[in-house]
Amino acid sequence: MAQDNSPNKTTPVNHRRSRTKFTQDQLKILIKAFDKNPYPGYATKQKLALEANTEESRIQIWFQNRRARHQKKSEPDEDLESSQDQDHLEEEIQSREDRRSRTNYTSLQLHALIEAFSNNPYPGFDSREQLAKEIGVPESRVQIWFQNRRSRFHAQRKSEPDDGDLEQRQDQEQDL
Repeated sequence: MAQDNSPNKTTPVNHRRSRTKFTQDQLKILIKAFDKNPYPGYATKQKLALEANTEESRIQIWFQNRRARHQKKSEPDEDLESSQDQDHLEEEIQSREDRRSRTNYTSLQLHALIEAFSNNPYPGFDSREQLAKEIGVPESRVQIWFQNRRSRFHAQRKSEPDDGDLEQRQDQEQDL
């Protein structure tokens, strides 16, 4: 199918979300929470989002970035690693208990997501935000849906044999 690139049709330009700039007060809240627990659960991130007056998804990214920075700065000794592994295991069990509940999509929402994916598997922030408004879910859920769908799509393509491979195997079977 040919794509309509006429100037009359407005196509949203895919660009990145603007960088989130936290205030000093917001950073104090986040750093204090990070010092208590670098792996907060969904409920904790929701509370922090309300306290810091921002989105939970921004809090989640801040914690991911902060953990990455801390891991680079301090490479732990092997003795410390085993105790940290135990701590991490306990934190992981705790975080499972207060995870975000699974997002269930209606058939209409799924239809819209699948159609958008078939048009563009890598939509930009503006496209995801527009789609999120249309189907009534947060943009962060749309982003995760696309990530999961791309992952599943690539896994399926890897597991399917090429037509050339199939022909080659059939030729080999005939030779036997």
